[in-house]
Amino acid sequence: MNSGVRLDCARARLPRAMAAAIIALCACSTSGARAATVEPLEIVTKAGVQVFSVEMAATEEEKTTGLMYRKELPDGKGMLFDFSPAQEISMWMKNTYISLDMIFIRPDGRILRIAENTEPFSTKIIPSRGLAKGVLEVIAGTAKKYGIEPGDRVAHPLFSGR
Repeated sequence: MNSGVRLDCARARLPRAMAAAIIALCACSTSGARAATVEPLEIVTKAGVQVFSVEMAATEEEKTTGLMYRKELPDGKGMLFDFSPAQEISMWMKNTYISLDMIFIRPDGRILRIAENTEPFSTKIIPSRGLAKGVLEVIAGTAKKYGIEPGDRVAHPLFSGR
């Protein structure tokens, strides 16, 4: 079970039906709400190395949902979309409550483009403008705050040339 909740019916003295209902509720509250795994990612900038903790969006469901419906995204956190193999990528902000910086990353790990301060709920297409293997979404203002620019290097197992 992914929710991190473990119920011992005998110890908690819960009827099996009630225990099953609690387990189902916990599973529903976490499934689909977050990407499956969280991994470290580094961006090497002129100012130094910035480390992020990123949720991986690798399945079609994870990529389709992304950060939709989230009300907050802490600084230093983000979501990395795996679009292997490299391709022209188009994103949008439909059902996304928070403004984001979208960082489009080439297969070699170099930043191709940054779309800063995207508009929440917008269906306006945000293109990669070139071949990208991944997109890192972080809270709006992150690129400016840390001096992240096109050409900077992203270190993560998704990209070659680390």
